Amino acid sequence: MKLLIYSANFAPEPTGIGKYSGEMAAWLAAQGHEVRVVCAPPYYPAWKLGSAYGWPPYRRERWQGVEVFRAPLWVPQTPGGLKRLLHLVSFAISSLPVLLAQWRWRPQVVMVVAPALVCAPGAALLARVAGGAAWLHIQDFEVDVAFQMGLLKGQRLRRWVSGLERWLYRRFDVVSSISRKMIERLHEKQVPASAVRSLPNWVDVAHIQPLARPSAYRAELGLPDGAFVLLFSGTLGSKQGLHLIPEVARRLAAYPDIVFVVCGDGVMKPELERAAQTLPQLKLLPLQPFERLGELLGLADVHLLTQSVDAEDLVLPSKLTGMLASGRPVIATARPETEIASVVGSCGLVVPPGDAPALADAILALRAEPMRRQQLGEAARRFAEDRLAMPAVLRQLEYDLAALTGEA
Repeated sequence: MKLLIYSANFAPEPTGIGKYSGEMAAWLAAQGHEVRVVCAPPYYPAWKLGSAYGWPPYRRERWQGVEVFRAPLWVPQTPGGLKRLLHLVSFAISSLPVLLAQWRWRPQVVMVVAPALVCAPGAALLARVAGGAAWLHIQDFEVDVAFQMGLLKGQRLRRWVSGLERWLYRRFDVVSSISRKMIERLHEKQVPASAVRSLPNWVDVAHIQPLARPSAYRAELGLPDGAFVLLFSGTLGSKQGLHLIPEVARRLAAYPDIVFVVCGDGVMKPELERAAQTLPQLKLLPLQPFERLGELLGLADVHLLTQSVDAEDLVLPSKLTGMLASGRPVIATARPETEIASVVGSCGLVVPPGDAPALADAILALRAEPMRRQQLGEAARRFAEDRLAMPAVLRQLEYDLAALTGEA
């Protein structure tokens, strides 16, 4: 099978869409499929081009058996509504010639990963010209997120953009997403049921396993014996609800054993750095190597999954998969009817979004019950092994691709 993946974010970006696109491409290539990728240079989550990618702007690489074509894009230092849109449009324009040149290769499936939805028209066009199938995979509903978070405004604009979005969806043979609630939203957006597929984010349960000993990060951070660690590890973005962590740290200042560790990079990092200057119990870590991810996640006594109420069912955080695989309980901020709540409800606690007192109470409740933490952590690990293990998810993807192309 010949598969072309079109995604602005791609490995070696360490988190989010770039990580998943890279693992998917490398796994399929290892199964003997021909895989090509059209993508941007690494820039996320730091919002800064990788030092090795300044020049030339266009390049062709070989990465883990995958042919990678990189096209430039504009990276704003402070991404906002309009800037973020222009950033994505810049990649869609710069990459279009590289993308359309792939018609000579005749890909059997062209898969575009959204965001960015602005890349979808080019992917659909290439699939038709090359005689292949078009697959749109949605990691988050960027149009809905933009309006609900106020990045885009106006009912007339929303009706026009939503209509264009539905029109684009109908140009694809397959439209997939990562969670039950997001699949339901595809139906609401009038995507034919025959075109809808589930492609959940996965986790390498062999690489991330529960630690049977204290994490080495405890010594590296100079944490005292018996420290109770709340860990947030992931992209420090505006839709993560991260303002709650310093607020809760202040509320729990009377408990010196409680330590908050935030690991990652993103637009919220400067605000967290300012907060950490006055909160000794708040520790910040930069992005850590993938090789140490299991060690990092094992640092937590409890994982924190804060999320903006405006985005809680429009995205299912990719970081959740690693939290579950680490065998530690999770405290999530989400409304009861959301998919985050349905997943975390069996392996942690769920509190209302933006509710600092409730989050503080949940932390104290789990701190006081080590046996309950162990039981919830074991449930989290079982969920990851049964539902999110990488080989099972990618084997199903391979089956769906084979059915789409008519191959055995």
